[in-house]
Amino acid sequence: MTDLAPQTATETEAPARRRRGLAWNARRHPTVALGAAILLVMIVATLFAPFLTGYDPLFLDPLKRMQPPSWTHLSGTDGIGRDVWSRTIHGGRVSLVVGLVVAVLSTVIGLLIGLVSGYSRIADAILMRFMDGLMSIPAILLAIALMAVVKASITTVIVAITIVEVPRVVRLVRSVVLSIRDQAYVEAAVIVGSRFGKILFRHILPNTLAPLTVQATYICAAAILIESLLSFLGAGTPPEVPSWGNIMAEGRSYFLLAPWIIFTPGVVLAVTVLAINLMGDGLRDMLDPRFAKRL
Repeated sequence: MTDLAPQTATETEAPARRRRGLAWNARRHPTVALGAAILLVMIVATLFAPFLTGYDPLFLDPLKRMQPPSWTHLSGTDGIGRDVWSRTIHGGRVSLVVGLVVAVLSTVIGLLIGLVSGYSRIADAILMRFMDGLMSIPAILLAIALMAVVKASITTVIVAITIVEVPRVVRLVRSVVLSIRDQAYVEAAVIVGSRFGKILFRHILPNTLAPLTVQATYICAAAILIESLLSFLGAGTPPEVPSWGNIMAEGRSYFLLAPWIIFTPGVVLAVTVLAINLMGDGLRDMLDPRFAKRL
């Protein structure tokens, strides 16, 4: 009877422990919770932009050009009378889509190439030289070159940024694979005759997920910044598409007269990138076992 009491208490505490798991993790890793909350607000705001703004982002009203912020126009109007707040919220769709798609594509492609490169010495000699060549190409120059061949579009921006970000993921995954491919459990899988694909995806892949998740957040933040920079320089999304870079590019001519045109999308861009970086830092601390032991 005495041996059953502690076991019963443990079984009773288990559901309570699961119920408070989310709140406990939020307190233990506040940067993840804060970053995720801010990013969630940004995503919801862009998805429900028509309901949060009273103006169409493309609606022109020349009689109300460059009006300062007011209750009618929360962030004022731009040089041709368009509502800056509406354009900023709608423009978040472009930047967030570019960031998320680039993060997913570059992570998946880089993961596959990195697994093969890190495990196969022959493939490593070929693939890594190709990756080194891609890393030497700046994303801005590549995007401008693509614009000269095809028309400006969100797809072109995504392709240009993805090509530049893939080698960084490949090098990360390759370094992880190199550190574990000679481990005893991997050699045991080879000895018993496990297939190449099974060794990669069952024994090696799980070890790459933690650092890869953190890297994906940084890629997302970098992609949003690069997209805004390309749009600001005129090498990104078309001018008629509202994006944070396009809004700031159009407002730079009126900066001394109407600084709010640049201020609003600039602050939203900074807060979004900050939220993603906070998530990345928190995930790094959460998923790094050495950091967890120090805590």
